[in-house]
Amino acid sequence: MPPAIVNLAANIQAAHKIVFLTGAGVSTHSGIPDYRSKSGLYAHHTNPEYLLSHENLQDHPQDFYDFVQQRMYYPEAKPNLIHQEIATICQNKGILITQNVDGLDQQAGNQHLIEFHGNLYDLYCQKCGQTIDYEQYQQDYYHPEYGGIIRPRIVLYGESIDPFVIQDSIAALTSADLVIIVGTSFRVYPFAQLLQYCSPTTAIFAINNEPITTPGIELLQMDALTAFTKLKEVLD
Repeated sequence: MPPAIVNLAANIQAAHKIVFLTGAGVSTHSGIPDYRSKSGLYAHHTNPEYLLSHENLQDHPQDFYDFVQQRMYYPEAKPNLIHQEIATICQNKGILITQNVDGLDQQAGNQHLIEFHGNLYDLYCQKCGQTIDYEQYQQDYYHPEYGGIIRPRIVLYGESIDPFVIQDSIAALTSADLVIIVGTSFRVYPFAQLLQYCSPTTAIFAINNEPITTPGIELLQMDALTAFTKLKEVLD
């Protein structure tokens, strides 16, 4: 067993309050593309940020709808071992703050979860506020009863993070004695700024294929699924 895995497992066992910070590299193992790789969500689009912007939703709701339906929804996707192991650890002594909007952590049964950027399957009519189910949204973005535009409750470009989400995330990190970053290069703000709220004594690990330049992190530069498969062996 790699010493780095053994060391991380020992830290997990010794910790009292663990916070996981996760990104797209977790859900790629469930068949959901990441954002910026050659085969990712933004591939072949010259201005993908605009497609996922508040401005595009308001001015071109059909274009917005077509993009999210074709590129972001993967209703057949299932949680993988990473989701499941994080949920198990969180059940005992942790909380997950995820950038992912795919809802797989909820499917994995994680009840200690902050969805920092929202959830694609949390849908509502912008005009009347009524909750809409995904099956209806699959048919059309228009809510005929009230003439409103249906949208997912996710944070679009040009929108702010819910202040209560930020408040809850800061509270979690302030009390953590172990932080584990998984499947993200930690470059998206304000998510990447959350570490500033950790105590100086908090141990911070990261599991990611690519380097993370944030100082003070012990990096396990490896595939997240491989790492969690080995972690499970040690922790079990």
